[in-house]
Amino acid sequence: MDFSKSRLSIDEARKIDMVDYLFKLGFEPSKISNNDYWYLSPLRMERTPSFKVNRKLNRWYDHGMGRGGNLVDFGIEYHQCTISELIEKLGSNFSFQQSPMQPVPVEYTPEHKIKVLSDFPITSYSLLHYLEQRRIAVNVADQCCREVRYELNDKTYYGIGFKNDSGGFEIRNPYFKTSSSPKDITTFMNGSDEAIIFEGFIDFLSYKTLYKDLPENSCDFVVLNSVSFFERARPFMEKHNSIRLYLDKDATGQSLTQRALLMSSKYTDQSALYNGYKDLNDWLVNAGKPQKRRMKIRV
Repeated sequence: MDFSKSRLSIDEARKIDMVDYLFKLGFEPSKISNNDYWYLSPLRMERTPSFKVNRKLNRWYDHGMGRGGNLVDFGIEYHQCTISELIEKLGSNFSFQQSPMQPVPVEYTPEHKIKVLSDFPITSYSLLHYLEQRRIAVNVADQCCREVRYELNDKTYYGIGFKNDSGGFEIRNPYFKTSSSPKDITTFMNGSDEAIIFEGFIDFLSYKTLYKDLPENSCDFVVLNSVSFFERARPFMEKHNSIRLYLDKDATGQSLTQRALLMSSKYTDQSALYNGYKDLNDWLVNAGKPQKRRMKIRV
């Protein structure tokens, strides 16, 4: 049943799969053990995952807060709204058919742990061709990324690796999107009073390709690597006088943008640049022409 086509009852809302719901909000589990999905709490800041969802029971418990319940209880807490307002949000913003496949990357399961074997400059033809398809300048990728060899299920794979502040990698190739532990944000500190924020590193590389002639110290950068790390990134971001958001145009990215704009006047939304596209790279690939197009930017 597609609940978005009619108003949900409270019982229907309680039956929405919590793991799918959190995924649509941008939260991914840090680990999975049988039916237990462990997350960094969506309700507060923490560094050790203590928010558990039992997918069989479809119930959550936040060990740091000492509270838990069903999806309705979580939604009221997360959105700070009434039951009636939550039901309206669920009906208008999401379709909650449970997916036949779990919407989480395989590396989060203990039996499918990714092990990075080595990293070196990007040389593989297929990866260089992938960058060309994404319209990312190879010299820009060379400055920020490495070619990564990694092991999964006793087999060796390779991809473009983007390192986070804790030493883990976000990994992309033409066929697969994954990451190695530990997960974290990636920050670039250039001594600027302005910070520019991206959800993923492909958008960051797109920006660097578009504005490759900017002085290196013109901006600091944050790549969230997951929207669930926004709160973790706030101390770094909010040290700056200006914070420019280039988040995705989907419901999760725009909801986070609106929340940030309400938090502080330091935040500004830059996503109008790629209206009609899902993100900055989608615009760059399908509409942007950096070699001809002149765009205004504050330096």
